[in-house]
Amino acid sequence: MWGPRRGVGSARGPLPGVATLHGVIAKSARRPPVIADVARVAVVSVPTVSRVLTGSVPVSPAKRALVMAAIDKLGYRPSAAARALAGGRRSMIAVLASNTTRYGYASTLRGIEEGARAAGYTVVITVVESEDPSIVDEAVTLVLGQPVAGVIVLEFDPAGVRASRALPDSLPVVGASAGRVVRRTRPHAYLDDRAAAMRAVEYLLGLGHRTVHHVAIPHSDGPNVGRASGWHDALIAAGAPVPELIGAGWDPASGYEVGAMLARDESVTAVLAGNDELAIGLMRAFVDAGRAVPGDVSVVGFDDEPFAAMWTPGLTTVAQDFGGLGRRAFDLLESLLRTGAAPRTSTRTPQLVIRNSAGPPRASRL
Repeated sequence: MWGPRRGVGSARGPLPGVATLHGVIAKSARRPPVIADVARVAVVSVPTVSRVLTGSVPVSPAKRALVMAAIDKLGYRPSAAARALAGGRRSMIAVLASNTTRYGYASTLRGIEEGARAAGYTVVITVVESEDPSIVDEAVTLVLGQPVAGVIVLEFDPAGVRASRALPDSLPVVGASAGRVVRRTRPHAYLDDRAAAMRAVEYLLGLGHRTVHHVAIPHSDGPNVGRASGWHDALIAAGAPVPELIGAGWDPASGYEVGAMLARDESVTAVLAGNDELAIGLMRAFVDAGRAVPGDVSVVGFDDEPFAAMWTPGLTTVAQDFGGLGRRAFDLLESLLRTGAAPRTSTRTPQLVIRNSAGPPRASRL
């Protein structure tokens, strides 16, 4: 699960039922007819066919009859965008995200697509490759050039947050993230990972650990929000020492690098990882350094990816319903499009799933 290629979509391709702004048409023996084919058979221009489909400009009855006859002959099916314009209703929504393959991103995108498809909307995805202003502007410009009814932004990282702030207030926009930031002014669906992180830390302290170290994923709005904030506040509330927060990337290799460093400090007996991939890297590094999990070091992850239960030992982690997050984000946007208003927030608190990677500390380590 590494970063996506520059552009729209992902190395794995779009999710089922999801279009991309720069799609690739697969070659086949018989491709479906396109608007140019209709124009050729009707012996009219492509703009004339477009006008018939959208109703944007009057067309003579004779030319309309030619176009409709060509459509019937070819079995041409107008695009969702054309049908939307013809009906006076835009049925395309855009999603801005910095990644389409990583577990949380992909699962949220799938939830958005499921909700949109059930409501008759088409989803297009634009990848915001980085938080560089020129890259963000390029992605936003691409979205604004499409006939979209509204936008959902995955604000899981700095790139997503910058993209959200770059969108005009005149466009219906909904944010989706893991972690609440109270200054948000647009409707927002989120997972309360701060509360979930507090629960994870309380669990580890309850097992008898003196403190809990935190290996953090890249944060979207500073180190004092989300799971890092929950980790910090839980330690303060318990009167436990607060170690220095350790920043990392997203992937297991980053977790392994940090784990190799932490393994040299025998006072480290419990670690909360920012996601499950970091947790896997940490556990491998501890074992390679001769420190047993959970005998010497307890590890708790975040997200509950499918592999978490299959790992040895099974990973204790925070289960986040990303699919539900995507569906709730779409519900907020659909309400905004239908009524002009939407609830300010929609929140759920992730749940701690207890498995075998965490246990009481050895007496000799305390």
